[in-house]
Amino acid sequence: MTGCRLCPRECGAERETGERGICGQTAELRVARAALHYWEEPCISGTHGSGAVFFCGCALHCVFCQNRRISDGAAGKIVSVERLAEIFLELQEQGAHNINLVTPGQFAPQIAEALGNAKARGLRIPVVCNTGGYEKVETLRRFAGLVDIYLPDLKYASGELAERYSHAPDYCDVAHAAIAEMVRQTGEPEFFGTYEGDPIEAGAMLRRGTIVRHLLLPGQKEEAKAVVRYLYETYGDRIYLSLLNQFTPVGDLSDYPELNRRVTKREYEEVVDYALALGVERGFIQEGGTAEESFIPAFDGEGV
Repeated sequence: MTGCRLCPRECGAERETGERGICGQTAELRVARAALHYWEEPCISGTHGSGAVFFCGCALHCVFCQNRRISDGAAGKIVSVERLAEIFLELQEQGAHNINLVTPGQFAPQIAEALGNAKARGLRIPVVCNTGGYEKVETLRRFAGLVDIYLPDLKYASGELAERYSHAPDYCDVAHAAIAEMVRQTGEPEFFGTYEGDPIEAGAMLRRGTIVRHLLLPGQKEEAKAVVRYLYETYGDRIYLSLLNQFTPVGDLSDYPELNRRVTKREYEEVVDYALALGVERGFIQEGGTAEESFIPAFDGEGV
C-alpha cells in the first residue's frame, strides 16, 4: 500500500505510513461488523444466513450510499490479519452458508492473506466477494482461487450518471472489465448437489458463480434497461441478474432532488417486464415493500 494503486482511482496514498487513501482508509485493516446476514439473494443467505464481514471504506462514495457510516470510515475496529482469519472460521462455526466479503477491495492484500490462512486451518464454505463493481482487474486477481462467488453491482450504463452520482465517469468501462474478470474466475453458476429443473426453486445454495446486481434509481428506468440489456447480451445464462427495488433516500440529497423519493412499483415492474421480454431467466426480483424494511445492519462491531 505504498503509493496505493489498488482501486481505479489510483490515488497514490502512502497508506503504510498512515495516510488515508481516497477510500478513507490507511493500511490498518478495519471491520465494522461480522455476523450472520439474511438479506442477500436466497441462494446466498439460505436459511442459516451469510457470514457477512463489512469492511470500512469505499472508493466510490456514491451520493445515495446507504452504508455511509462505514464507507466514510465513521465506524469500525482495527483487526489483524490473524484475527480476520479467526473471524472467518468463527462464522463457519456459527453455521454460515458462506463468507461474504462486503466492500473488500481497499484491503485486498490483507484479506487474501487471511483467506489463505483460514483455508489452511479448515475454512471450507464458499467465499463471496460483494462489491460495488468499481474494481481493478489486477486487484481482483489477488482473489483468484480464494473467492468462489462474485456479487458485484453494475450501477450505471452511462458515464454521465456515474459522474453525477459516484464521481466516476469511467465507472462503466471499469465495471465491465471487472465483471468479465469475475466471470472468467468463477465460470457458470454451480450449486451444491444435483438438481432437475430450477435449483433456486429447489432451495439450492450457490457454490460458485457470479450474480450481478442493479439497484433501480428513481426516474432511471431507461438506465436500468440498458444495464439489463448489456448484461444479458454479454453473458446470457452465464450469470444471474438481481434487480433491486430497495432504494431509500438517506442523508442530504438537496443537490440531487430527483433522488429524494423511493422507486415506484410501476417503475420497477416495467424494468422487470423488460428483462423477461429480453429472455432473462436466471434472475432475482424483490417483491413487496422492501424499501420500507431496514436492509442496513447496525455497524456496532458485532463479531469483530
